[in-house]
This record gives sequence, C-alpha cells and structure tokens, in this order.
Amino acid sequence: MPGSTAGTGAVYPAETPPVQDGGVSGNLRQAIDTTTAAMLRARGSFKWTAPGPGGFGAAVAEMDFGAAPAILDALARLSADAKFGYLPPYLAEELAAACADFMLRRFGWGPDPALIHPVPDVIKALEIAITHFSRPGSPVILPTPAYMPFLIVPGFLGREIIQVRMQDEAGFFTFDFDAIAAAFRAGGHLLIFCNPYNPLGRVFTQDEMTQLTGVVDRHGGRVFADEVHAPLVYPGCRHIPYASTSDTAAAHTLTATSASKAWNLPGLKCAEVILTNEPDRQRWEDMGLFASHGASNPGVVANIAAFRRGEAWLDEVLAYLDDSRRLLADLLTRHLPQVRYRPPDGTYLAWLNCTAMELPQSPGTLVTDLAQITVVDGPAFGKGGDGAFRFNFATPQPILTEMVERIAAVLAAG
Repeated sequence: MPGSTAGTGAVYPAETPPVQDGGVSGNLRQAIDTTTAAMLRARGSFKWTAPGPGGFGAAVAEMDFGAAPAILDALARLSADAKFGYLPPYLAEELAAACADFMLRRFGWGPDPALIHPVPDVIKALEIAITHFSRPGSPVILPTPAYMPFLIVPGFLGREIIQVRMQDEAGFFTFDFDAIAAAFRAGGHLLIFCNPYNPLGRVFTQDEMTQLTGVVDRHGGRVFADEVHAPLVYPGCRHIPYASTSDTAAAHTLTATSASKAWNLPGLKCAEVILTNEPDRQRWEDMGLFASHGASNPGVVANIAAFRRGEAWLDEVLAYLDDSRRLLADLLTRHLPQVRYRPPDGTYLAWLNCTAMELPQSPGTLVTDLAQITVVDGPAFGKGGDGAFRFNFATPQPILTEMVERIAAVLAAG
C-alpha cells in the first residue's frame, strides 16, 4: 500500500523529501476569492457556526483557506492504513527531523532534533513549562494584552499572574523592561514571550530580544517562547527564534511551535517543544512518557507534511494575507477613520483600537451582538485591552470587505 510503514521505522508518508512545490495549483487566490460565507458556514466549523445563521466568524484563530494538498495527501495515506493508534517513536523522530529542517530553511536556526518533542498543543507546552520548568509556586509574568488562555492556565495550576502592560506608542507596542524587571523582583520566575505576538501582531527585533534576555538573566528567570505564528511573518520583518539569539537565551528558554496556525491544523492536536540546554533535556527525560502524551498520529503526520512539502502553499497564502492586512487598512480609513489599526508584522490577527470613538458599550460586544460578527473583546486580553478588539482577517477578501462594512454600520452609529 502506498505510504505504508507497517513494521518499519520509515518516514510517513514514505516519500517526504524537502521539496518546495507542495502541490500548489497556482489558482489558490481565485479559489479563495470565490469562497462565500455560505460555504464557510456549511463546513460547520466552530468559527463559523458560533455567530449563528447569517453571522460572520472573526474570533477564532483559524484561516478560511482550506488545506495544503501535501497535508491532505498525507492524511489520506494515514487513513488508508488506519494508523489511528498511539504515537510510535519513529513518527515522533520524523516530526523532530522535519521541524528542525524547516527551522533551518526558514529561520536559519538548526535546533538539535533530539531535543524536539511532540505535545498536543502550545497550551499543553505552557502547562509543562509552568509545572516542571519554573520555580514551584512562583508567579507567571505575562505581558498584556495577551492571548486569552495565557490569562487562565496559570490559575488552574495554582499560580498567580503578574501582568505587565505593553507600552503603546501610537499602535506600535514595545516591552516595558523596567516593569518586567520589577515583576521578577516581585517573585515572578517564568515569563511568557509570544513572538509573533498574539493579539498585537508584533514581530520582535534582535535588539528587543537582547534587552529582554538581559533582564531575564539578571534575575535568574525562565522564558516560555510561544512561536506558533512564526511562519506567518510579512515582508519587511523577519522571525528570529528567541532561543537562537544567544547562548544565554538558549539556557533559560523553552520554545513551543507548531504547523497548526500557518497551515490551519489546530484540531489535529500536535505541537513541538524545543529544548536548548542540557539541564532541560535531563528534566524532560526524567518526566518520561507523560511529557509527550496526547500528540495524535494525524497531527504529527500533518505537521511533517507541512514542514517538508507545504512551504509553497504557505507562501501563496502569506502573500494573500499580506494583501488582506493592507486592504483592511484601506477599508478602515474609508469607513472607520477613528479606529486605530497598525497592520501586523505577523499573524492574521488585527488589533483594532476604538478608544477615540464614543461608544455605549465595549466595541467588541457591539460588533458581536449587533453586527453579528464574532470577535474577541479587548478586556479578555488583560490589562491594556479596554476599548479594543481582536479581528481575524484570514478570510476571502470579499467577505473581509463585507465584515468591515457591517462593523462600520454598527460602530459609526454609536
């Protein structure tokens, strides 16, 4: 049977050289633009069923562009062989090798495949980082506005959160290093560093990360680097893995990544934890099977296919998203000039600041309730979120245009 690996330690599927074609037809843009909201609702995803009949989904961080042919092919092979059991070691090893190769090609960083481990998702990776790689009982330091689960998970684990509000310079967000240092002095030990930044869209520079490393190192801290959006970076910016910036950064970092956001695979349950120092390697080994339990065979196979044969599809989608982030700027200028929006450096998530408008309720609530467009209201992201909302623009551009017009009709009416 094609692609079968029964009784072997072979790559799955068997033919996975690091080629660049990815099966892209060249017609992806046309296919995207002919997708309608009705078609998206009919697919039955949570993103598009949550708004109700006639509503629009822009809250959940998923894209509306289907899947890369290489991934569909790999999953079809897996299904044909009924590989639905627990994750075998050879697949975990192939995932590690594919992830390391992708990191080297895409970002110029070659982590050791032996130190790359599968986990179900980035949230599981964060739980592991807090529970096993931070000082027991210590608060977690979180720059805000922050990805919503980061404000919830530490509490489930019995940890306090020290929120450190990002500095907002006319929509360009930077770290408050003095406040981060104060959070370490207050007892914080693990800092959550999201790069590219959900929800603010920043891609941080080498200089910014060097400054951050200095603060963390002076206080004996740790960093959990969430780099799940790393492949989604636009021209003019470059993703630099935090752990790659220096030996000092590598010594205190646990990195989490996945193909889940760039190739739209979150429901398949697979991410990667990348270790970059010997003490963490030993601690991971001491944890045993618990650490990686839960990553699924379909998710691992899809990640392998994405990393090895999905880059051409990714680049075409990224070019479309680049157009969309600029289209969003034009639409807001035309319909809602009071809304402050800086096109993100990375991700497909827009941070829309409505504080210049006089509104009877928070803007995200108005948009969700009256425009029937589900977004995430700013307060859900912690300190600094009031008066803003997160808006997902990874949808066909005709739908994006209609959504902005609906939002304008509601917000402009006050």
